[in-house]
Amino acid sequence: MAFLLNKATALSHLRSHSQLKTEDSFSLSRRGFHVEPGPREKALLAYDPSLKRFKSQKRNVWRLKRVGDVLTIAVVAGCCYEIYVKAVMREEARKQAAASESLQ
Repeated sequence: MAFLLNKATALSHLRSHSQLKTEDSFSLSRRGFHVEPGPREKALLAYDPSLKRFKSQKRNVWRLKRVGDVLTIAVVAGCCYEIYVKAVMREEARKQAAASESLQ
């Protein structure tokens, strides 16, 4: 995780450093201005009653994502438990083998 954080900060540093070097109109206008949406964009963002029947799908998609997240967590927890059990069993077998050798 720390590697990804360092990589992200390095990339943002390089990006900001490169913007300082190239001060053309494109790099200046990328963040500096807010452009109002035109009539076509406003029409696309307007409420459309014909799409109302698809609105109920949002809840179902959200539930399906939630179920997928829970199942993923359950599978990962199960895998971790299996690894733990195998390690404990191996350690117990090692101790029993050492104890049986010391008795002989």
